[in-house]
Amino acid sequence: MFQELGISAGTAIIVLIALYFIIKWAVKNGIKEAYKSITRKNLSEDLQLEALLKEENDENKS
Repeated sequence: MFQELGISAGTAIIVLIALYFIIKWAVKNGIKEAYKSITRKNLSEDLQLEALLKEENDENKS
């Protein structure tokens, strides 16, 4: 089947793995957005990132 499409089995596996991670990333971000819109709260990951960014900005200003 892959030969009819002009790709090797290795290329097909790499493409499938890439699609898996892209879909996983998209679903994770969709769930985060839905949680934020439903509860109007930030996730703990987002709070940690905001704290790190604030620290970096404070260090850069000094």
